[in-house]
Amino acid sequence: MDLAKPGTVLDRVHEWELLRGFLIDPAPQLRLAIVSGRRRHGKSFLLQALTRACGGLYLTAVQEEGRIPALRRFTEAIAAHAGLPAGALQLTDWREVLTTALEVAGRTGGAPLVVVDELPYLMQHSPEVPGFLQLIYDQSQAGQGPGGRMILCGSAMSVMSDLLTGTKPLRGRAVVDLRLGAFDFRTARRQWEIEDPATAFRVDAVVGGAPGYRPLAPGPAPAGVAEFGDWVCRTLLDPGRALYTRVEAEFLLREDPRITHRTLYYDLLTAVSEGASTPSKIGAVLERPRASVVAPLEVLESTGYLRKSQDLLKARNPVITVIDPIIRLNQLVTLPFADEIERGRAGRVWAASQPTVNSKILGPHFEELAREWTRSFGQDETGSRWGLTGAAEVADPRARTRHEVDVLALTPGQRPQAPRAGIALIGEAKATVRPRGAADLERLEHIRGLLAEQGHDSGQATLALFSLHGFHPDLQRTAAGRRDVLLVGLNTLYGDAPAG
Repeated sequence: MDLAKPGTVLDRVHEWELLRGFLIDPAPQLRLAIVSGRRRHGKSFLLQALTRACGGLYLTAVQEEGRIPALRRFTEAIAAHAGLPAGALQLTDWREVLTTALEVAGRTGGAPLVVVDELPYLMQHSPEVPGFLQLIYDQSQAGQGPGGRMILCGSAMSVMSDLLTGTKPLRGRAVVDLRLGAFDFRTARRQWEIEDPATAFRVDAVVGGAPGYRPLAPGPAPAGVAEFGDWVCRTLLDPGRALYTRVEAEFLLREDPRITHRTLYYDLLTAVSEGASTPSKIGAVLERPRASVVAPLEVLESTGYLRKSQDLLKARNPVITVIDPIIRLNQLVTLPFADEIERGRAGRVWAASQPTVNSKILGPHFEELAREWTRSFGQDETGSRWGLTGAAEVADPRARTRHEVDVLALTPGQRPQAPRAGIALIGEAKATVRPRGAADLERLEHIRGLLAEQGHDSGQATLALFSLHGFHPDLQRTAAGRRDVLLVGLNTLYGDAPAG
């Protein structure tokens, strides 16, 4: 059986090998896997490719389909997989359907794989399905039921993450629990087929790495920065397009059954997009008490729309940010000007929104890409060793101020928030139009000294400057003569040039 990853599946090497290992496990008993992830992240595409490669049985639930139609449709799919004529099988409950699916998959020519996609849709009308799966699984372990492999997949993150918790029927029964994320920014560039890194960065800043967005975008991606604005207007700010951000954001929020009062969640996402980064600040923006926003913020975090990032050096409130660029664009540009956009004035809105785009979209996104490069690519490409990477705030008592450190990496093995943690890298990431100069390096040297005064082992820390618009020649000359200075431009971020 050839289970090599097909060329149509971009990246996903680790994920494919994990699922391949799950399939070729020689144990005869039933094995279960959970695959979850945000909508548009390519879960179904990956699992359909896996099913084709091994000759398995792929079943998918449909939103708002009733129990009886779902039973009939699943039964017909099982019969077709077995080579039986329509109507040959009469299965009346989910225990029969699931058992028969495994038996049929085990008797056909391919691997004994059954995929049940969009499980949360099934559970809306048939909450007993996980219980039946527990029964079938336990019977199989005792040699009294079918073996094989079953993958359960879904986009409603709260439902999928709850499957294996507490006293739920499937707790302790899944050998794989895979959460499929978006592509990293380099892989996303390959998918969009953009040569120019400055343009690739801007596209990533408004749509991110969700692979499902590329097939929905009309025509080719922008080839240069000059084409980017027109592309945004005809792709993300056109109410007639599938990727119109107002429709897409509503579609994404509907995925989680806990998000019922969408106005509140929209307000929370807008407040965070605009820069409110703690529950207290978010509550103040919305004129609500802090306690009233904590629970809905946790919902948005668990569903993958918000991220809480801890300061690496001090225990303080985590910084809350929006993860999905398309939602951030919707909250900052589309919603405030929806009436104008829907009257055909997207170009005017986009032009007027450039200060917001630069400061609240491109700037924060560049900082995040700098941290991602440090985590995922920088060590291999510079021959360095860095540990846990994030951001931090450093107090400057003499100046009575605090310095925000955009990129900070601890030395390998160091625990975050340890009193005397070793510091391996101190970085600043700026998307402003001016090139970085000597003053920026002096600021990092000052912060390195402050950290040493506070007891941290920072004397050998690399000083990294990340710039969207390059570096002054004097800074480049200085960096060329120092081993502790690293200059990282867009070409380096995207792997087109070595770090300076």
